[in-house]
Amino acid sequence: MSVAVAVVSWNTRDLLRACLESLHADADAGRAEVWVVDNASADGSAALVRSAFPWVRLLALDENLGFGRAVNRVAARTATAWVAPANADVAVEPGALRALVAAGQRDPGAGAVAPRLVLPDGSTQHSVYRFPTVPFTAAFNAGLYRVSTRAREAMLLEGMWDPDRPRVVDWAVGALLLVRRAAWDAAGGFDEVQWMYAEDLDLGWRLARAGWRTRYEPSARVHHDASAATTQAWGDERTARWQRATYAWMLRRRGVARTRAAAGLNVAGALGRAALFPSARRTNLGWARLHRVGLELRP
Repeated sequence: MSVAVAVVSWNTRDLLRACLESLHADADAGRAEVWVVDNASADGSAALVRSAFPWVRLLALDENLGFGRAVNRVAARTATAWVAPANADVAVEPGALRALVAAGQRDPGAGAVAPRLVLPDGSTQHSVYRFPTVPFTAAFNAGLYRVSTRAREAMLLEGMWDPDRPRVVDWAVGALLLVRRAAWDAAGGFDEVQWMYAEDLDLGWRLARAGWRTRYEPSARVHHDASAATTQAWGDERTARWQRATYAWMLRRRGVARTRAAAGLNVAGALGRAALFPSARRTNLGWARLHRVGLELRP
């Protein structure tokens, strides 16, 4: 086995079934050792794994550990060359896992390889980003992405990047991510302080600090029923929780000054766009409110 796939499950039984069915061929081929960490689901997810997927290794927990802590449990129990954290709401297309491993083997400096995430409507999910540094935040809010196609591509902004081009990125959404074991160990796995949201940003940041790259490989296609579990948990509040988690990460990793500078730039930029573009006024005022959390958080 070359890949330990750690599927984290919470009350998405039907999606979990589809996820495991999509991984069966990789397990049969000896490519993947598939684990499910069930975070105390109440919908029979653990029982489904026991009865329908005897080839899957199950950790049925009595409490919800969150995503990162659950994946760390699998990483500690395995010794494969690669670790693949995964949501239960993904389904891999045939050959996707093989394509991710091949991309990683071609680039020895790649600590993580991210697939193309395909949404239910067939479109590509925006899943790769630059780190939210103060210079990047200033460039975005100054509208530098309007200057040229090259600037838009380099900034990896939603709707302004080419999802068909393989590339090195700063970090990628962790719905499914292939991580080299050596890089995983160098970064220390997921930081368990990030209970939910921003754990993938944090992992990408620490991989980069340890000298590893994150690579995007669009030929590896993974279907993603995005936010299936978090919508159940938080509904319309999930975006606000994501923003709070991101600023909490920034405060912890980058300090008060950088966090407030980034938040201030984002609030000012959103208010400016609300004034300049009346048709998007409500949306931008909403973003200004969400970014205010970065000014309010305390160490």
